[in-house]
Amino acid sequence: MARQKGIVKLQGTIGDISFYKSADGFMAKEKSAVDGERIANDPAFIRTRENMNEFGTSAKSAKFVRTALYGMINTAKDNRVSSRLMGLMSKIKNMDSTSARGLRNVGIGIAVPAAKQLLKGFNFNKNSPLASILFKPYAVNTGTGVITIAGLKPIDDIATLAGATHINLKGAFARMNFVTGQYDIKYTNVVNLPINGVSTNVTLTPTGVPGGIGVDLFLLQVEFFQLVNGVQYSLKNGEFNALSIVEVV
Repeated sequence: MARQKGIVKLQGTIGDISFYKSADGFMAKEKSAVDGERIANDPAFIRTRENMNEFGTSAKSAKFVRTALYGMINTAKDNRVSSRLMGLMSKIKNMDSTSARGLRNVGIGIAVPAAKQLLKGFNFNKNSPLASILFKPYAVNTGTGVITIAGLKPIDDIATLAGATHINLKGAFARMNFVTGQYDIKYTNVVNLPINGVSTNVTLTPTGVPGGIGVDLFLLQVEFFQLVNGVQYSLKNGEFNALSIVEVV
């Protein structure tokens, strides 16, 4: 593919060239010379079909995560979170060591401890990784989903942003079944703190333990706000908010 330059930007198809807009700007690429029906049926393209099938299952798993966690992702994401999550799901799919080529999937791969480690620490906003925002250690109780931060002093323990006056801390306990596509998620209380030197013991408690069977994900989010005339407004529409998967079991 190539980047379009010049004043006039095209979208659509001219001859064998497709013009489109992506996160990288206006792009152009040559249409495939191979007929779709041939790819679907010709034995010479069996490897291609296998790759396409596994790509599809990985994309479905990435969408599953985005859908399940939309309530939090929507306020803390970058413009490439979908593609980054897709890449991560593809790596987890590759850890499926029992299925035949073309049938490997995230539902089986995620059972491997190394796959859970890949998922742990994923930041939905690459521009604000949690580790670069929150400097105070936190603890996660994987049985209850409770997240605690002892003695949090925002002015010292949070990478504050110009204009921010307050922060929100909240968490979630999600149980996700990548085989069936079912999930249950329990959110914690929200702790709102002014950015000052007061020390606070933060306890984020989910409303309960999720039901069902699956992989347990624990999330922690930091949101920034600006107080104006008694109302707290999200700072720059959440551009600097952090959201991370802090534990996976």
